[in-house]
Amino acid sequence: MFESAEIGHSISKESYREQVPLLREALLDVQYDLKEKADFPVLILIHGFDGAGRGETMNLINEWLDPRLIDTVAFASANDEARARPWMWRYWQKLPAKGRIGIFFGSYYSDALFDRVYDVIDHDAYDREIFDIMRLERMISQDGALILKFWFHLTKDKQRKRLKELEKDPATRWRVTADDKANMERYDTIRKYGEHMIRLTNTAYAPWIVVDGEDANFRSLTVGQTILKAIRNRISQAGAVVDASEAPPLLAPIDDKVILDTLQLDQQMDKAEYKKRLAELQGRLNSLTRDERFKNHSLVLAFEGNDAAGKGGTIRRITQALDARGYRVVPVAAPTEEERVKPWLWRFWRQVPGKGGITIFDRTWYGRVLVERVEGFAQERDWMRAYYEINDFEHQLSENGAVVLKFWLAISNEEQMARFKLREETGFKRFKITEEDWRNREKWNAYKLAVSDMVDRTSTSKVPWTLVEANNKYYARIKVLSTICAALEARLGA
Repeated sequence: MFESAEIGHSISKESYREQVPLLREALLDVQYDLKEKADFPVLILIHGFDGAGRGETMNLINEWLDPRLIDTVAFASANDEARARPWMWRYWQKLPAKGRIGIFFGSYYSDALFDRVYDVIDHDAYDREIFDIMRLERMISQDGALILKFWFHLTKDKQRKRLKELEKDPATRWRVTADDKANMERYDTIRKYGEHMIRLTNTAYAPWIVVDGEDANFRSLTVGQTILKAIRNRISQAGAVVDASEAPPLLAPIDDKVILDTLQLDQQMDKAEYKKRLAELQGRLNSLTRDERFKNHSLVLAFEGNDAAGKGGTIRRITQALDARGYRVVPVAAPTEEERVKPWLWRFWRQVPGKGGITIFDRTWYGRVLVERVEGFAQERDWMRAYYEINDFEHQLSENGAVVLKFWLAISNEEQMARFKLREETGFKRFKITEEDWRNREKWNAYKLAVSDMVDRTSTSKVPWTLVEANNKYYARIKVLSTICAALEARLGA
């Protein structure tokens, strides 16, 4: 895999001086074209052996391009904030926006590779992290990102010679760290596991470019020309590199019966019983979230449902039981300008709570397969692949210790009409009813089918959907609180 990078590539000084001005001009032109088109981001990952020119090349890219349109991030060890969340969280935070170039110096590949090199994880765990990476790269590629991954290569002898030269010169001695020396002694191990990683992740939508790092002129021109050609090619194309949905087709039941049809929406509960149960459950919830064991977990509550089904009232009964310092309620509406230029799940990843934290989503990432599907805001291939991407997102949260609970609050068509009219007739409730609510009623059956497909495809053993019969608001609130308490008790062993 590395053989072609070990045959001694080089570019003469004369040729280099001749080519660089033309390359720099072309790179700036294509960078401004990228900014103007602004329908995809570019993500450049810098990896490879110490001493192979990674840092120098990264600095050169910033020098040749307009740095105002580049987001360069050098990742070190994860801090406490990152360790309290799924391991991919900190990389989601730094993904570049459409029209911009992001450079990651070190990345999720460094985490996985060096955890394996230093025996922090075993082979199976290493492969699991590699497949986490592949899912991320496929996801953001399908969202339009152009991904270029550079591995700067040196043979063992050339690396040792390079590091000794740097250390010998007082002006460059500082660049050789203790970690560099330790990694040099593990050259064979890094090469072995690096080759395994590159082999598995060298995909059409996120290719690796292995660069001979010995000659500075060669590696600089190679990286510059590769970036130039890749962005030019993408600008000339329409759509993402990976734009086909691989989700299995949606098959309607031949009897037209869907999961929502099985709900008995008119459950009974009177006010006296409700008040008694509410006080008991709020006390349980408060105690569970103050339990010492909860500090090793987090709680993510996702609320969806028919318009006027009572999501807001249910959320208020939950937050009444919580310490205001320990939770956030995130109301989800149409994406902002900032959110539209990022991968679609970015705005939800950024709200993921750390250990001991609670985040309550009023509307969620399921908008992609509900309103965006029904209203035509997303193309079919995009909302079809979202089922897989949502399951992957929730799986990562759960694997990191989060208790993820999803609630669909369901009311009948008749009950919704009655609540809409009551809102219109009540002064302090009129703000709750909009023209959009009335328009959505006209697509009742389309939404019912979309919800049923959503449940079928995303209700997993680890993160199941809880369908809440909500014609009776008292019953709905108690069912939600009971479900939360039972799930926390099961996770904490309470």
